[in-house]
Amino acid sequence: MKNKENWLPTKFVYRFGKLKASRDKKEVTVSSRLATNITAEFYQKELSNYAKGKLLDLGCGNVPLYATYKDLVEDNFCVDWQDSMHLNKYLDLNADLNKPLELSDNEFDVIITSSVLEHIRRPELMMSEMARVLKPKGVMLLNVPFYYCIHEEPHDYFRYTEFALQSMTEEAGMKVLSLKATGGAPEIIADIFAKNLKVIPLIGKPLVRFIQWSTWVFVHTGIGRRISNKTAKKFPLGYTVIAEKM
Repeated sequence: MKNKENWLPTKFVYRFGKLKASRDKKEVTVSSRLATNITAEFYQKELSNYAKGKLLDLGCGNVPLYATYKDLVEDNFCVDWQDSMHLNKYLDLNADLNKPLELSDNEFDVIITSSVLEHIRRPELMMSEMARVLKPKGVMLLNVPFYYCIHEEPHDYFRYTEFALQSMTEEAGMKVLSLKATGGAPEIIADIFAKNLKVIPLIGKPLVRFIQWSTWVFVHTGIGRRISNKTAKKFPLGYTVIAEKM
């Protein structure tokens, strides 16, 4: 990664040892904190299990997960594209992710691509390219939204079911190790309310903060977790995938 010495946290920050959504409204809007916290929880846990060797941060933006994996890997390589809203000085390669990558076969031990695949017009190609540049037994980690608002217009193309993610991953030559829904009906309801209530003068943003905070607390209780998990089969907020190159 270029300019490592100048890197600063953006979307994710550590608070009391937990990776969380930034409170900086320029990085994470107040109505997106719940969804961002869910993503952060996934990567903090799974990068500690899988990050090693040479890591490819694909669609890296401002490399918000760098603090989470930097001490676990030998090197990281950052790729993003001209049309991205997050083009920055950390890039090692400026690339259109809808085209073959100018990277060698079997080059990386780990690939992460966080909230990127929904913005790719040719997702099957990107999947096959990730498989190509992974070393044998290398691991890919990704997350995508499902019940989520249109964002980063006009480059918001798809929402993927678990069945699409499973088939695309396997057809690319990777074995799915984990494919999970992230959030169910409680998280979706909270997210929709938050994104619509924030425009109410004076009380909107306090309501948004309370709804997301209380939902986060609720889904980490026994009954809340059961409701979230049960409803996530039909109403997933998003998905995470961990896959290994065969």
